[in-house]
Amino acid sequence: MRITHLRRLAPSAALATALVGLGTVQPAAADTPDLAFTVDQPVTTPGSTVSLTMTLTNNQSTDIWFVYQSVQPTWTTTQRKDLKYSFVSCTAQGAACSGTGSTALGVNYEIPLAPGTSRTVTLTYQVAADSGCNGTIGFYSYLYYEHENGQRTKDGVHNTPETRVACAPAEPAAS
Repeated sequence: MRITHLRRLAPSAALATALVGLGTVQPAAADTPDLAFTVDQPVTTPGSTVSLTMTLTNNQSTDIWFVYQSVQPTWTTTQRKDLKYSFVSCTAQGAACSGTGSTALGVNYEIPLAPGTSRTVTLTYQVAADSGCNGTIGFYSYLYYEHENGQRTKDGVHNTPETRVACAPAEPAAS
């Protein structure tokens, strides 16, 4: 006696398994922070300034009720003893900065941050005229935020990718 009813069930079982699997898979964007970085120039030299702009956007359906961010130099940047720079200004729409004059900053965003809205912060740092400059100046950001009503899909700590600017030695003066 042949068991034909099992053969008829196999395609349906495979389809059901695939649909269940697709329903549980989260898109990759769910794990990425809603923070975008840009720099005004890819290369700097001693004595010049660089502006780093960060935009935090709430892409969720509830308000963000708490945000803290720090901007730190990368480990390789801190190992360059000849590199001299400091943050000289922080302009922000909907945020306040602490740490101007140092090499690390804290950013406190005005809350709540409603769904679909953004806050932009522009940090400007100055490379000292007598700075050694033969490599990159890199920063990373630690971002922590919490949403309203315990929504946990985006809450938590997010380490952002490094943002690097090449630092080239100053050109010798023409004779």
